Amino acid sequence: MLAALATSFDQLLFAGGLIYLGFGTLVGLLFGVIPGLGGPTALALLIPLTFGVDATAAMFFAGGIMGAIPAGGSVTAILLNTPGTAPNAATVYDGYPMTKNGKAGMALGAAAAASSIGGLIGIFILFLILPVARSVILMFSPPEFFMLAVLGLCAIAASSEGKLIRGLLTAALGLMIAFVGYDNVGGEVRFAFGINYLWDGVPLVPALIGLFAIAQIMALCLQGGSITENPAAVRVSRVRDGVAAVFKNFPTVLRGSAIGAVIGAIPGVGGTVAAFLAYSVTVQVSDEPETFGKGNVKGVIAPEAANNAREGGSLIPTLAFGIPGSAEMAVFLGLLVLHGLQPGPSLLINHLDVVTSLLISLALASVFASILCLAAARKLALLTLVDVNWLVPIILAVSTVGAYALRSSMQDAIVTVIFGFIGYVMIRFDYPRLPLVIALFLGEVVEINFRQTMMITRGDWTIFFSRGLSLTLFLLILLSLSIPLIRYIRRTRRAARELRS
Repeated sequence: MLAALATSFDQLLFAGGLIYLGFGTLVGLLFGVIPGLGGPTALALLIPLTFGVDATAAMFFAGGIMGAIPAGGSVTAILLNTPGTAPNAATVYDGYPMTKNGKAGMALGAAAAASSIGGLIGIFILFLILPVARSVILMFSPPEFFMLAVLGLCAIAASSEGKLIRGLLTAALGLMIAFVGYDNVGGEVRFAFGINYLWDGVPLVPALIGLFAIAQIMALCLQGGSITENPAAVRVSRVRDGVAAVFKNFPTVLRGSAIGAVIGAIPGVGGTVAAFLAYSVTVQVSDEPETFGKGNVKGVIAPEAANNAREGGSLIPTLAFGIPGSAEMAVFLGLLVLHGLQPGPSLLINHLDVVTSLLISLALASVFASILCLAAARKLALLTLVDVNWLVPIILAVSTVGAYALRSSMQDAIVTVIFGFIGYVMIRFDYPRLPLVIALFLGEVVEINFRQTMMITRGDWTIFFSRGLSLTLFLLILLSLSIPLIRYIRRTRRAARELRS
């Protein structure tokens, strides 16, 4: 391992590796900032550029892209309530309220610092887990995937603090939408109403762009003024306060990074679940859960740390077994094949220097991207003072073009507009949008793995409680659901004591 690391650093410093890494980092930031593009699109478009260069240089380039995209996606999530990538949707929940409160610089600083530290921790965890990766991954089967997805859905309870009934209603709507399209188990098409486009279901990214970007545009048009509700409170120097907040809340960073790395290593789950689960756990262990959703900096730190750390985790099944841990990793497999590298144990044995080059580039890209975001944070924070009449057409153009560019589909742009109206109605009547997003993403995972489990066991429910990992996840679900109830009982008793006194 040490020899491979030495070879990688030699390639980085003396063979032009820094150039590939720097270019990849800039591209990753750009594709992360533009809603709807993200890592899979960036890698798919730019893989041909690596043809003709050696595999190590290609790893520096790809690592730069993948390591920088989460940081880029957090910028628009915080400033414009528009997640650049799907996992950044969790950052919106507290990042945008901080912007409205005049703390955009602080939110950007916290996101940048948490992203870089999370990326480094994720790579470190990858180094530790890689020798035992096979046994860890093989522990998961349909019952465990089902319980894990249900645990993610329990984030609804945390994200709907004080609005539980409304949160459950929007979650039910999300589950209904998630069941539209081709049934992967039964084989029939459901709720498509004769529209061929809906056979593949409602696409997540265009829906996210509509729920957050288009909906917020409509709200901004009616609100007028600037994004920040109190322009006098904007202090661009708060960037340092955001970085300081990350180190002040370092347990939140560690917890989010660990969740991101572990969830990222589970094929088919992805960074969106990791970010939302990290956010949910942070809310549930907090002494002030009512402050989340209103501008709590921990609500930015946790998902951003998880988002960057999951890159290291998702590489475990990709490199060790050729099983992509996410859509981004599926495209990355094409890059490996293009350069004559076969994922699996032989890659880790015969081409360890290529693997270490990728890990180094991921770690450095997360740091470089964060530094660039910090350097630009003060200027970016000033965007919140610009009159919304100037921002609305720009955001509208970027959002719709991003939705269209994802698959060059006009139907995707139409879905974005439709969900924009849905999101605005939810804003207007104070219904939380986060439960809908969680349910929309996890609905298919829950259904498929539950039905597969029932087919395997011929309807025997006991399998969920007879397997150690599945039972552990079930106990975590009970704990997650009980925490809001315990808090409610405590608040009620405290209020009763105050009335008596």
